[in-house]
Parts: sequence; C-alpha cells; structure tokens
Amino acid sequence: MKIGIIGAGNIGGNLTRRFTAAGHDVSVANSRGPESLAELVAETGARAVPAAEAARGADVVVVTVPLKNVPDLPAGLFDGAAEGFAVIDTGNYYPKERDGLIAEIEGGLTESRWTERHLGHPVVKAFNGTYAQDLVDRPRPQGDPERLAVPVASDDEAAKQKVRALIDEIGFDTVDAGGIDESWRQQPGTPVYGLRAGVEAVTKALAEASPERPEAHKA
Repeated sequence: MKIGIIGAGNIGGNLTRRFTAAGHDVSVANSRGPESLAELVAETGARAVPAAEAARGADVVVVTVPLKNVPDLPAGLFDGAAEGFAVIDTGNYYPKERDGLIAEIEGGLTESRWTERHLGHPVVKAFNGTYAQDLVDRPRPQGDPERLAVPVASDDEAAKQKVRALIDEIGFDTVDAGGIDESWRQQPGTPVYGLRAGVEAVTKALAEASPERPEAHKA
C-alpha cells in the first residue's frame, strides 16, 4: 500500500520504520520540511515530502501531530489520495501540558470527533495510547501469548477493517472499540490508555472506562 504519514515524532517515526519494513511505500512529512527527515529517510527508504503532498496516492494517511496543530494543517490535505483511503488519528488532548483549552472537547466532544471535524474526513483512532518504542520493540506473530492489542475506533467500518489488517501485519492484535463517539474509552486517563496487554485485557479495560474526563486531563 501507499501510506502517507504526517508527523515524524516518536509515533510517526516508528510507524515509518514498521510500515517500510513490511514493504509498504511510505511518504513522511513534518512541520520542519523534508530536509529535516534525511536521517529517517536514509534508515527506512521512505520518501520525505511536504505535508501538503503526503496523502497523494495514499491508501492510508496517518495524522500524528499535536492536537493543537491539527487546525493548522494545510488546506486540501487529502487531495489526490486513493479512492476509499483511510485516515489514522493517533492524537491525544493534553490541555495542561501542551494543547491549551479546547472548549468543544472540554464540553464532551471526543478528541477524535474534534479532529475529524477539522480534517473533514472520517478517522480511525488508533495508536493513541501505544508506547512509541513498543512499535519497534514488541511486535509479535499471530498467536504469540505476548502479542499486544491496540484498540481501534471509527464510524467507517471499511476504513476500520483496513487499518486493523495493517496493524495485524506489523505485529499487533486489535480490539474493535466502537465508533468515534465511543472513542472516549481510549482517551488519556482511561484504563486502556498506555495498557500493555492482549485482547482480553484490552477488551475489559475498554468496558471499564468512564465517560467522565479525569480532573488530571481537564484544562
């Protein structure tokens, strides 16, 4: 597949490593420009491009930028993407540490619904509670008892299945976490956030989540 990755921090960089290792054609962009990605490109064989070009021809686009920067992404971000493309949102709202107050989220809108509205395209919420280093250190084959599971939420069932298959390919199980309005179950401060566990424990943690945002994660 062609995969575009917008954001080359810890998650974006390690997804670039995993997807290229799996044989996918990866384009990666960040806010500092393609020349700043020379080391990652040399390591992985990915192509460094401006953010406005990352989605061209892409079957999957990963948006992995600080939440506060989502509204500043280029207009027409998905112009030229492949028909039926999926968008993975890895983002989290950290009002005290980084993002400042976002009134709609404070009012109860899920983080990924807010992101989806700014992007103008359905998203698949995944990897938001995954430790970046686990992406390269802890992939396991299917059936391995130590295989970690990733919760995945989306309203777009076809996109969700495409993303779940991709996650399986790079060495992780997935758990269907419902639609985007249910994706509060995997936001920061919930039992599943940062949980290193398999399908059974991840499923249980999602079920135990409370819709009330913890005080530590409010502005």
